Order: sequence, then C-alpha cells, then structure tokens
Amino acid sequence: MKMKPVEILLLLLCLNVAVFGVIGNPPTCPADIDSKCGDSGEWEGEFFPGIPKIKYEGPTSKNPLAFKWYNADEEILGKKMKDWLRFSVAFWHTFRGTGGDPFGAPTKNWPWEDGTNSVAMAKRRMRANFEFINKLGVDRWCFHDRDIAPDGKTIEESNSNLDEVVALAKELQGTKIRPLWGTAQLFVHPRYMHGGATSPELHVYAYAAAQVKKAMEVTHYLGGENYVFWGGREGYQSLLNTDMGRELDHMGRFLQGAVAYKKKIGFNGTLLIEPKPQEPTKHQYDWDAATTANFLRKYGLIGEFKLNIECNHATLSGHSCHHDLETARLDGLLGNIDANTGDPQTGWDTDQFLTDIGEATLVMLSVVRNGGLAPGGFNFDAKLRRESTDVEDLFIAHILGMDTLARGLRNVAKIIEDGSLAELVRKRYQSFDTEIGAQIEAGKADFEFLEKKAIEWGEPKVPSAKQELAEMIFQSAL
Repeated sequence: MKMKPVEILLLLLCLNVAVFGVIGNPPTCPADIDSKCGDSGEWEGEFFPGIPKIKYEGPTSKNPLAFKWYNADEEILGKKMKDWLRFSVAFWHTFRGTGGDPFGAPTKNWPWEDGTNSVAMAKRRMRANFEFINKLGVDRWCFHDRDIAPDGKTIEESNSNLDEVVALAKELQGTKIRPLWGTAQLFVHPRYMHGGATSPELHVYAYAAAQVKKAMEVTHYLGGENYVFWGGREGYQSLLNTDMGRELDHMGRFLQGAVAYKKKIGFNGTLLIEPKPQEPTKHQYDWDAATTANFLRKYGLIGEFKLNIECNHATLSGHSCHHDLETARLDGLLGNIDANTGDPQTGWDTDQFLTDIGEATLVMLSVVRNGGLAPGGFNFDAKLRRESTDVEDLFIAHILGMDTLARGLRNVAKIIEDGSLAELVRKRYQSFDTEIGAQIEAGKADFEFLEKKAIEWGEPKVPSAKQELAEMIFQSAL
C-alpha cells in the first residue's frame, strides 16, 4: 500500500517520540570551544563528561573518583560529617588557576576556555563551577569579585559585569547551594600596588571602599554566610617611606565602615579577616592570629569580626596551623579555615591541598573543641600542581583533601573516646585543681601570700611533661 505524504510525516513524528521516550534526552554538546552543535554561545552539555557524581565507597575502594573516608551523612561525635566539615570550592584556584608561576607560563588549558576574560567566558566558567560542585557533592563555594566577572574601565562597568554573572550564579545555585563567603580582590590591579585600605592615596582608598561595598552586596544577594577581608597588600615594603600608625588607623576606619554598611543592608553573615605575614608585601599588618586579634581589640572590632585561618599562612608566620587555630579559638575568633598546606622545602605560599593525616587530625581537634565552624567551614584555597593538567585532576585533588580532613575527624573521635590524652593533660595541671590553685586562677592569691607558701613548701618538685607519651597516644589514633 502506497502511503500519502501526510501519513509518512505522521509516522516519522511518532517514531521520533517513541525513540526519545526510550533513550531520554538527545546527546548533549561537549563543553569545549570546538563544539559545533549549538549556536547560542552557551552549550547545554557537560563540562566534565564521563565523571559521575562522587560517592562514598569506603577505605577499601581503589576508585580515584570516590570518597574513602568522607561519608557526608555519617554521624561522628553527635554531628553529621558534612556539618562538621562544611566544605567549599574556591572559584579562583579551581576555575581561574592557570599553573603559571614566577618562572613559567601557564600549563592549564581547560577545554571550555576561549582565551578571553569576557562576560560570556565568565558565565561559561560559572556553569562549569556549578556542575563541578554538584558532582563533587558539596553545597558551598567561595569567590573574589574580579575572579567571577571581569574588571571594567569604570566602577559602573565593573559593577554591571558583576551583576550579570551574579544573576546567573543565583539561578544556577538554586536553593541548596550558597557561598560560604565572598570577597573583593584588592591586590591584583595596579591601582592597589600600595594597598587598598592602607594606600597613601585617598582616591585608591575610596575606590577600594566602593569595590568592597559592591562585593558585600552581591555576597548578601547570593545568600553568603560570611564575608572575608584578605589584606594581600595592606602592609609595607619599607618603613623609611611609611607612616605605619596612619596606615593602621586607616585600615581600622575602613573595617569600621564595612561593619556599618553590613548592618545597613541587613547582611547577617560573619565578617572574617584572613591573617598572612608577608608575600606579596614584606610585612602585612594582619601577620598572624594573635596580631590580628590585637588589631581588632584596638579598633573596637572584637565581636564584629572572626578570623579565617589559612594553614599555609600560619606556617609562613612561623607557627603551626594548629597554633593559629588554637589562638583564634581561645580568643573566641575562630570563624573559618582555608584548608591547604605549604611545602617546607619550598618555603613560600604554595597553596597545596592538605594531605597530611597528622596535621588534619590536629586541625580537626581544634574544630571539635570549638564546637564546629558554622556559619564558617572549610574552603579549599588550594590549587592543582603546575604539572597536573587533566580535568579529572580537579576532582581527584578535592576528593583527597576532603578525605584527609574526614579521616582527621575520625581520628579525633578515637582520641576523645579513648580519653588517654585528655587525662595526661589533666594530670599535668592537677596541682592547680587544689584550693590554692583555684585561688590563683580566681585572682585571689597575692604575692605576699604566695611567698609564704613558697617558703613553707621549699624547693618544688617538677614532674615530667610526658611529651613522648602524648605523641605516642596521638600517633596511635592515626
């Protein structure tokens, strides 16, 4: 029987519906600049084809694209792991890292990059960011304003660029994802060569204030939980041409202005300061946790700010990460952690993913003692090594960092449940658990009274610190 043209057309339409009803959506475009299957400038395919959503498979798994220790909903010490750790992806390292260094050209050439810093390219990166976040299984991200949107020729143009990209970010993050924190990049552009809040040039100070104002607004709009200040160039190269007192006063006024504007717009997130001793400047005013806490006290900012401790910065200042975390915690200022580490043989800010189980355990010991970090969390301010150039390396690096901290949390649970380390510390200070020790700690024992007791008791007997035993107990938990 010969079919009429209209019957043939109907048959083809039915076959088309039947086929797609079986196989689902048609094949999507690959997310690379050579793709020819879309004319809109925005493909609808995957940026990371072939990489599934990362799942927990346990310590025996050999799958590099699976968690071995991080099991998000598993309860440890009364909280789910995801609530202790609150992981976040750093946009600047993950999607703007090039592998370049002072001695060599960039080595990263992600398939979606077109070599421009246009708004269209910024929006493409933002789509890649959220596919990555969803596949990794985290629900937070962090950003600098100029990393997610290009700088314009004027403040108005820069703000317009940012608004366009942020509108897309708001759409893509939906209701389940939000920024852990946002910030303004006040260190790359030549205008900030002498700093932003501490620049000797009033016009630069005003420009920096305008940029922070806008960055705070978009962080608030996106539902950000915190806002960070990192004074990469808030410091000096030489005191011969620097009025340090005036610069510190200017920085204090700048941060007071930020507090006032935060309250004006109804932003309820925590303001954070990230200490770092030097690099790029010779000396940065927020040297370490203790220096920054003292600055906050001087300018009446205690209660308005907490600290974002970066492990690599702590070691650059001559401390361990654990030291700066404990310093911040004891001051009630521990707000967030940039989870990274440096290379002791390199000696500069290498921003490597934290992979040392012992260090991760010490970090988590401080976090648990702090009762957690919320509304802060762990941000992976870390980048792939220059020689790691495969797209899947982005996932492997984050999986390794997440597993390392999760393993540290599990180790802390073992240390607490065992109790031996806490008992060792208790015994070391047990002489202060006496009546006279309590008087000293309450400020009720003056020097005349203590002199009488010292004469009565004679030469003190000093017990062993048991450091090796403490280290043995700690190592047994690893």
